[in-house]
Formats: sequence, structure tokens, C-alpha cells
Amino acid sequence: MIPLSLDEIAAVVGGTVAGDGSVKVTAPAVLDGREAEPGGLFVAFAGEHADGHSYAVQAGEAGAVAVLGSRPTVLPTVVVEDAQTALQTLAAHVAARLRDGLTVVGLTGSQGKTSTKDLLTAALSTVGPTVATIESLNNELGVPLTILRADAATRFLVIEMGARRRGDIAHLAGLVAPDVAVVLNVGQAHLGEFGSRGAIAKAKGELVQGLAPGGTAVLNADDPRVVAMRALTNGPVLTFGRAEHADVRVLDLTLDRRGRPSFTLQTADAAARVVLPLVGAHQAFNAAAAAAAGLAIGIPVEMTAAALATASVSKWRMELSDLPGGITLLNDSFNANPDSTRAALDAMAVIEGRRIAVLGEMLELGEESESEHRIIGEYAATRADVIIAVGEGARAIAAGAGERAVALPDNTAAIHWLRRTLAPGDVVLVKASREAHLEEIAAALTPARLR
Repeated sequence: MIPLSLDEIAAVVGGTVAGDGSVKVTAPAVLDGREAEPGGLFVAFAGEHADGHSYAVQAGEAGAVAVLGSRPTVLPTVVVEDAQTALQTLAAHVAARLRDGLTVVGLTGSQGKTSTKDLLTAALSTVGPTVATIESLNNELGVPLTILRADAATRFLVIEMGARRRGDIAHLAGLVAPDVAVVLNVGQAHLGEFGSRGAIAKAKGELVQGLAPGGTAVLNADDPRVVAMRALTNGPVLTFGRAEHADVRVLDLTLDRRGRPSFTLQTADAAARVVLPLVGAHQAFNAAAAAAAGLAIGIPVEMTAAALATASVSKWRMELSDLPGGITLLNDSFNANPDSTRAALDAMAVIEGRRIAVLGEMLELGEESESEHRIIGEYAATRADVIIAVGEGARAIAAGAGERAVALPDNTAAIHWLRRTLAPGDVVLVKASREAHLEEIAAALTPARLR
């Protein structure tokens, strides 16, 4: 965060100051008062079940010096009518102030956004100070919070952008136009919200349309809906994937016995071998997207490849753990849709052992939800020895998987089943949409609790 006094912030967002307007904010903005840093800004929302303004004391104890909210608090406060709008306005102002020395990368897609963001951040961090979206905070609040973590020293800003309706990404890109727009794929995530893949493609294409003048679009050469987005820009386009015409190609892809990919990234001028510490063949294509974005910025593919060898991804995304008794846990519980679930099942399938897929409901699939869950069950039966379908919403998975499936009512039942049944050499995949909270199952399989 660039240093700003409350008087300056109020002038930017059209608010008034309750308290000392000379107080200066020097640290990032946060929504959780416990996460405030010394000199930080606490953004308070009055919700249906909780009022953030009541946590101003907690934020102050953690280090916050001021609040942005809709009413005065015990801390000096910039009072506005709409805290969300004010937060976004402040972020756009800060981005404009930093723009001359900053390269902005926007990234979207139906799946793989966070892993690609993490891989790209690893590469860019070897070149200069980089600020990136934390975990998957990619919405109307997460994007401005990410922007406000940048300061005068920041050279690269990597922003993951998600969408639940048309116009979301256009609005987010309007806060700071990206110099590089990466579109990974058009899948089935949020299909229930959008109604069709064509509508999803139009929403993702808003990132390309939001490019800064002369900005570069980085597009998936293997996804026809994404490649078609080159028509949305007059600027440069780089592509990635398996296709022969891709600017960054994935060649000679192999997986080790733990499911970790090795491959070559090939460009017109160079080739670099990559050994990823991550799990799943799909990570090779996320890496290619990161390498293409790096090329757009001017980073040679060899430098990106070296950085990728030590990269890590955010929690609950294909996290591979060795548990006591020779049990392997693949925790991919952060979120799920049909495409990402198939990728996770493919990753599990190459790991040696009895394979147990613990699958929960995939949300936001609309009218196709039951059929898509049944199809996933059928696919899981080709990849796993046992399929545990958790919760009422996942029963169609069990129906599709047939005799290999066990349908259980909730996480507690799944935990009990696993504790009774797991044996040395077993491989357990945990995967579902975020609201299913299957991370609880993964957490229960700890050394202290495993039986």
C-alpha cells in the first residue's frame, strides 16, 4: 500500500473522516481484523449476521490504524455509503499512481487459475518484487485487496479474476487494465449461473477486451473457445498448449510414480526441460501458460523453467502428503467442477496403491447437475478402486460409479469409514466444491487421529 492519509483516502472515495484525518495508512487493507498489519486499513462491512465495525478494536490491536466503513468506529474512520465501491475506487486510484513502474498480469479460466497464478508468481519473483492474489481471492473484494498490497517497489502485479455473471471480469479489469491477459480454458465451472459454455467464453473474453493499449493476450491453443478470443484484441497474442501452432508447446510429457510431470517447453527460439514438484499432468499446461505470460513480459523460457522447478501452489490444491502407515493423501478439496475433478482423478490414477476417491458435490452446474455427477461417477470408476460419495448432492456420483461406490451421508461418516478401512499403500483423493468442506476429511487424516 502506498502511504495515504485518511484525508487523502476520503477525498479519493468521496467519504468523510470521523477522527484524525492526518492518520496515515502505510500497510495493506484487510477484511479480517485479525489479519491487520501495523499501519494497515480495516475494511468493515455491516452484514446480515455480523457487523464488521464491531471488530475495529480487534483490528486496532492487530495493528490497523484506521477503518473504511459505513459508520464511525473507535479507530479513525473514513465513512462512506458503500464500503465495497469505496474499496474498489481506492484500489483503482492506487493502481493509477503506481502504473508507470508496474506490469500487470490478469488471469482467468474455468479451472487452473490459482495454480497458474502461483506458478507465474514463482517465475516473476525471480526477476523483481511481485504481488499476487492470495489463494483464490479473485472477486469484487479480493481483486482490490490484491491491488492495495502493491507499493512503489512492486514491479509485477498478478491478479486472478473470477466471474459469476457477465460483466464481472470487465468490471475488475476496469480497476487496472492488464498488460498481459491470460485465459486458460472455458469449462463447466459456474455453468448453472451462465447457462452455456458460450456464455462462459464471453465472460472470460472480457479480460482480453480489458487489456491496456498494446497489451498481450495469452491464450490456450488447445481450447477453440479460447483461441477465438484473439479476435477480441488488436494487440499481440501468444498461445500455449500441445497444438503444433502453439507459441509455447508442451512436449514429451511424462509422470513419475507420484504423478509429478516432467516435460519440455518448446518455443520458436528455445527449449527448456521442466520437472514440476506438483501433481497432475494438467499442471504442465498451467506451467506453459505461466511461461507464455513470462515471454510476453520478456522473461526467457529457460528462466521460467528454472523457477518452476521449486514452485508451490496454494493450500488444498493437489497437495500430496505422506501419512503414517504408508498412506498417501491427495488433498484437492478447495473447489471442484467436472473438468477439474477428472484432472484430479487422472492424477490419482498414476499413483501406485489402492485408490480411494472421496468425492463430494460439485455446485453451480444448473439443470445438468445430476447428469454431470453421474458422468463423474462413471469416470471415477475407471480411475479409482473405491469411490466414496459424500453427502446427498453426491449420490448421483455413487449411482454412476456402480458397485465400486459407497454413498455416505456426511463428512463425519466419511471420516469414520476411512479410519476403519485405510490400509498401508492406500491412496486417498479428496475433492469437492468449496461449500462441501471436504478439507475437514483431509484434516482428520492426521498422525494424531489416524487409526
